[in-house]
Amino acid sequence: MNLKQLSEVLGLSQTTVSRALNGYPEVSEDTRARVQAAARKHGYRPNSRAKGLATGRSMVIGHVIPSSSRHEMVNPIFGDFVAGAAKKYAEHGYDMMFTNADDTSIEEAYRSLFQRGAVDGVVLQGPKVNEPRIEVLTRMGVPFIVHGRSTGVDAQYDWIDVNNKSSFMRATRFLIDLGHRRIALINGLEDMDFAQRRRDGYLEALGQAGLTPDADLMRSAEMTEVYGHHETQNMLRLEPPPTAILCSSMISAIGVRRALSENGLAMGTDVSVIAHDDDLSYLKNGQDVPIFTATRSSVRQAGEMAADMLIQRIKSPNDPVKTRLLEAELVVGRSTGPAPNRVQP
Repeated sequence: MNLKQLSEVLGLSQTTVSRALNGYPEVSEDTRARVQAAARKHGYRPNSRAKGLATGRSMVIGHVIPSSSRHEMVNPIFGDFVAGAAKKYAEHGYDMMFTNADDTSIEEAYRSLFQRGAVDGVVLQGPKVNEPRIEVLTRMGVPFIVHGRSTGVDAQYDWIDVNNKSSFMRATRFLIDLGHRRIALINGLEDMDFAQRRRDGYLEALGQAGLTPDADLMRSAEMTEVYGHHETQNMLRLEPPPTAILCSSMISAIGVRRALSENGLAMGTDVSVIAHDDDLSYLKNGQDVPIFTATRSSVRQAGEMAADMLIQRIKSPNDPVKTRLLEAELVVGRSTGPAPNRVQP
């Protein structure tokens, strides 16, 4: 169904229907609701090119992937975030575009996108502790939102993030309350802002409990299954080995479980494990009872929220900066239990 046919069904002018669908304020809420309901019923979706001509916008949101982060394209966390964002883009008549840029030419890539009118805004994912992309986009004065935050950037910008520090403080305290004293951290790359915040939460919880951090129990690398497996194998050779392991990713936690099994250890009895990011569409944490005790935060929901915030920024570029800090839920599964009865320093 096209705009003319939808207008005839509703008995309204094409102009009124178009304005109702595009959020113009002069259309009454009753009319807007009626038009939107009819559009859903008849499967009508505005032509993004026509809408772009009418509004002077491209009706496209850009995601620029740095060359050093191309592995993110196969990461289920990235996929879930994009799926959530895409749902909201479609609801607002936006399309999505991915493009790649060399790490040395990211500013040039952004300038090209905006100067040729290819996109109306961009989403920045995976910010580092000192993230140069935020400063570039702020200086350009273009609409963007960050999935995460950057500790080393002073500029004001729109972002949505999970409270990584609080999440890992809570998870570490949970293990301490179970009697664990040798608690390992298998973290992400610590030049990434989320990983530094998670490490800070882990260290603060240890400090509050009067426990001295052990550098041999803290590992940092790209969060793969092989990494989780390899580092767990290494730490199990320590004397004494850890009785609990806190993982920054469900993916690396699966590697931890494999290493424990290969060493004849029972997860949750011999060694407790807590994972982060367990609410993933294609990597579910068990069924009725979770396999892993985990800090749960919906990445797909974060994608939906980020898309809404960015579209609002595009429509109202002079609005005050908006931020959203989401709290993760600690879900208890079968992977944690009391510390085993062996001597811990």
